[in-house]
Amino acid sequence: MTELEEYQKAKDRVQEIKGFYAHTATYVLANVALIILNLATLRKSDGMIWFVWPLIGWGVVLAVHAISVFGIGQFLGKEWEERQIQQELDRRHTQSEDRPTVS
Repeated sequence: MTELEEYQKAKDRVQEIKGFYAHTATYVLANVALIILNLATLRKSDGMIWFVWPLIGWGVVLAVHAISVFGIGQFLGKEWEERQIQQELDRRHTQSEDRPTVS
């Protein structure tokens, strides 16, 4: 791998982490706003506490994002993706070699 390729991979990795941190900050700020909104309108909404539902739903999405970025589950990580791409390229290359040429 060339130095330029390594730099690009490192840059891509930093962008992934940065995206996760931005997602986390948005999650925290938005859910704090939803909690405040829900609690401020508690009397008008007959005491219904609904903020937990977006908190849980978005929390699951954030957890999946964390797993994809930090590789807690390597099953479908970057290395797996690169292996699959290489296998597909090899398969296509083999198929094109096996086809007879039409003259």
